[in-house]
Amino acid sequence: MLKLINAGLGRTGTTSLQVALERLGFGPCYHMFDIVGSQERLAQWEKIVCDGQSPDWPEVFDGYTSAVDGPPAIYYRQIVEAFPETKVVLTVRDAERWYQSTYETLYQFVANGQAPPPGSPPARLRRVVNTMVWDGLFDGRFADKDYAIEVYHNRNQEIVNTVHPDKLLVFDVKQGWEPLCAFLGVDVPAEDFPHANDTENMQQVIKRVASGTGPVSAG
Repeated sequence: MLKLINAGLGRTGTTSLQVALERLGFGPCYHMFDIVGSQERLAQWEKIVCDGQSPDWPEVFDGYTSAVDGPPAIYYRQIVEAFPETKVVLTVRDAERWYQSTYETLYQFVANGQAPPPGSPPARLRRVVNTMVWDGLFDGRFADKDYAIEVYHNRNQEIVNTVHPDKLLVFDVKQGWEPLCAFLGVDVPAEDFPHANDTENMQQVIKRVASGTGPVSAG
């Protein structure tokens, strides 16, 4: 059963948070990799996102203790309703840096290059992400920096206003272990807080995904 979900958008440290949660005993942690790496899960999210099918959330997250990254972040309201005891971590980042990082990585999956062959896993993934994020959350206007940043701020504030304060942690991964461990009621590990998926690494991952040779992460 899910004990925690991450409601922060991609490029706010979601992959670093995944590594941290699994280190703290909140794994397995559901991630975009779990969707890209599984035809079954990709089909599951196609039905939810593109076809509007009402999901069985316990079935979707069966075997997982936590969930980060999209699409769980986009569907945080429904997931919290399905798991009312679940805690929520909202990962945040300076908005200008978030936009630049997202534009240079995740957005390039749809902004540049040839469309993948119809029906291929990259094309199906692209359809899910477009419907959910670029055409959904950002109304097809992510290239408009001011608009995208406004959406980013408004969405974060919506989460703060919606989730009960006792169950919400607004968290910048630069803060390290202490606030996260205090929120979860666990001891602080001796090692440094993980840092995963910088911009350069993500650009390489996006190229592999676009060509159908690798997975994508939004962390």
